[in-house]
Amino acid sequence: MPSRDTIFTPATLHFDVLIVGSGLAGLSSALLLAPTQRVAVITKRAVAEGSTGWAQGGIAAVWSKDDSFDAHIADTLVAGAGLCDLAATRRVVENAPQAIAWLQTLGVPFSEEGGQLHLTREGGHSARRIVHVTDATGAAVQRTLIEQVQKTPNITLFEQHTLVDLITTDKLGLPGKRCLGLYALDEATDQVLTFEAPQTILATGGAGKVYLFTTNPDTATGDGIAAAWRAGCRVQNMEFIQFHPTCLYHPHAKSFLISEAVRGEGGRLLLPDGTRFMPAHDARLELAPRDVVARAIDFEMKKGGFDCVYLDISHQPLSFLQEHFPNIYARCLELGIDISKQPIPVVPAAHYTCGGVLADLEGRTDIDGLYAIGETACSGLHGA
Repeated sequence: MPSRDTIFTPATLHFDVLIVGSGLAGLSSALLLAPTQRVAVITKRAVAEGSTGWAQGGIAAVWSKDDSFDAHIADTLVAGAGLCDLAATRRVVENAPQAIAWLQTLGVPFSEEGGQLHLTREGGHSARRIVHVTDATGAAVQRTLIEQVQKTPNITLFEQHTLVDLITTDKLGLPGKRCLGLYALDEATDQVLTFEAPQTILATGGAGKVYLFTTNPDTATGDGIAAAWRAGCRVQNMEFIQFHPTCLYHPHAKSFLISEAVRGEGGRLLLPDGTRFMPAHDARLELAPRDVVARAIDFEMKKGGFDCVYLDISHQPLSFLQEHFPNIYARCLELGIDISKQPIPVVPAAHYTCGGVLADLEGRTDIDGLYAIGETACSGLHGA
């Protein structure tokens, strides 16, 4: 069995913190740690190629005087089928406005109306509480974070570096159970590099690419979850995969999401003959939680033998659609679909990994020095 001296040679790269993944979770952590720590961000493609940039709708936070933390918590528990951890849910909900404010200080240009943040609505929410940047929120947040990271001296980016495995004391025959670093494959040189740090954070996203039809990019292959499992961490709730109800159904539109905000702004789901079907499935209609709407669509497709169903927002004025959904409007038009006149063909697709590496509210896993955050972690927030 190798010893610490044979693993950590003069060629080893030493940092205070290693972060694997360059999405919202990883880059936010890097920026928050950089004032006092030397941080390495390791990502297997270019820094912008994760799931964050694909997110459209927005970020849920209590912002209106007509809303409340208790209402947001209650909505979350209902959407999670009663299996959410209450402490985790309260922690996230009550800190959400502060997180939005932090993103604002970084320069994220959230959409406004009348000098105030514009709030839209999505399924499962009893109030308008979705803060957004038109229909490309993830791309705007990602762009801002990358700009901040690239000008922060204490952060070093390692793009095109794939996580191979974690280095732990038990693998080296040393006492205790602690993460000491990791191995990563440098795609440019085809060499495996050794990284050492007292703290390692897994922020590699979910495992959506397990499914043929997914809204996730090709990078979502569960690398961090698998590495943590191999190292001896518990994983939890991996059977809970959230399906987004409305992925664009078109042969030339791989994984293009039709934001839930389209339904939040009055979009109706229709069968091919124009019949609205959600009234037969749930009293909340198109604004039921994602899993309810996705199951309803799946039921109707199988019952009728349809390839897809349709989402119709054409009753809204063209100016409204171009203002609120400029990217969806433009992309559909490129494919010959004028959403101001025609319904959008949609199908459900795997979207979010609700389970992951078991972590507490500080991101700590079963192994000292190893943390899991973002979609890689399972804090109990999402339930089913």
